[in-house]
Amino acid sequence: MIGKKPPSSTRVLSWMPAAVMTVVAVVDVVAGPGVGFLPLVSLGPAFASLVGGWRRTAVIGAVALVLCVGLGISGELIASRRWYTAMASVAGVTGVGIAAAVMRSRREAELASVRSIAEAAQRVLLRPVPLTAGPLQAAVSYTSAVAEARIGGDLYEVVASPHGVRVIVGDVQGKGLAAVETAAVVLGAFREAAYDEPDLVRLGEWLERSLSRELEDDRFVTAILAEVGSEHEVVFLNYGHPPPMLVRQDGTVHFPEPPSYALPLGLGAHGGEGPQPFRVDFAPGEQLLLYTDGVTEARDETGQFYPLAYRAHLLKDPDAHGALQALRTDLVRHAAGPHHDDAAMLLLRYHADEDRSETSHGN
Repeated sequence: MIGKKPPSSTRVLSWMPAAVMTVVAVVDVVAGPGVGFLPLVSLGPAFASLVGGWRRTAVIGAVALVLCVGLGISGELIASRRWYTAMASVAGVTGVGIAAAVMRSRREAELASVRSIAEAAQRVLLRPVPLTAGPLQAAVSYTSAVAEARIGGDLYEVVASPHGVRVIVGDVQGKGLAAVETAAVVLGAFREAAYDEPDLVRLGEWLERSLSRELEDDRFVTAILAEVGSEHEVVFLNYGHPPPMLVRQDGTVHFPEPPSYALPLGLGAHGGEGPQPFRVDFAPGEQLLLYTDGVTEARDETGQFYPLAYRAHLLKDPDAHGALQALRTDLVRHAAGPHHDDAAMLLLRYHADEDRSETSHGN
C-alpha cells in the first residue's frame, strides 16, 4: 500500500531548520560580527524538534554547532563572550529540542495505538452491513465528528431474518466513550432480537428494556427501525428520529413521517406511548435512505442546512456504494470543514424479486 503524502505544512517545517540556519549565516557574514546574529543559529534545532525524531534534532543541533564555529572563525569571535553565548544557546536549544522530540514521538505512538484500538472497536461494533439482504442491496457511510476516533455515537445494522429484512439507524445522545457504550448496548440487543422476534413492535420494546437495564443515567437514542418483507412495503417504528428519504422510480422524493412521534429509546420510564408502526409502499427499483441528523444539520459557510431533498439525484449511480459515496462527497463539500456531529447514512435499494440472493458480507 502506498503511504499518504505528508501535508504541505509538514514538508515546510522539515525544510525550515536548514533554511533558517542558511539565512542566519548569510546575514551574519554580510552584516558582520558586530551585529550579533550568531545566537539565532539555535533556531535550526528549535524548528527541527517540531517534526522528525530526536536523532534528526541532534544532527541538526550538531550542524548548528559546527556552523557557530565556522562563523566564529570567520568573524574572529572565537573564545569571545558572544561566541560562548551562541554556543551555549545552540547546545541548550538542541537539548530541549531532543527532549521535546522524544515526548512527541511517545505521544504519536500512543495516539497510533488508540486509533488502532478505535478501528478494532469499530469493526466489532459497526460491522460491515450485508451487500445484499433478501431483495435489497445495502450501502453505508459513516463519518465521526471526532477527527481521530473514526467512531462515535451513531449506529446502524441490517439483519436478514425469517420475518423480513430488519434495519436500525440510530443516534446516541452525546459523544465519546459514553456514546459508544450506549451504541454497543443498542446494537447488541438489536442483533439478538431482530432474527427471533416476529413482531417489530416487540422488537422495539426489547431494545427499550435493554437500555433501561444497562444505562444508569438519562442517556437516550433516537432511532428508526424498518422491516422490509415480501409485500412490497416497508414498516417503520420511529423513536424521535429524522424521517427516512424514499426515492421513487420516477425520481420523486418522500419523507414518510409517523402519525405521532414517540420518545427516543431509553426514555420509556418517563411515560408516553411507544411508537406506532406505519407502512409505506416500497417497490422494486426504489431507494430508501436512512440517516442521522448529522447529515441534515450539516451547515455550509452561510449557515444553511444540507438540502438532502434536493440531492436525491446523486443516488442515480447503478452501484449503491458509488451512489452513496457521491452523496457523501457532496455532503463534505457542503459542510466546508470538519463535522460537528457524527453523520451516518444507510442506503437500501429494492431489486426485482427474482434478483434475491443469499446474504453476503462485504469487507
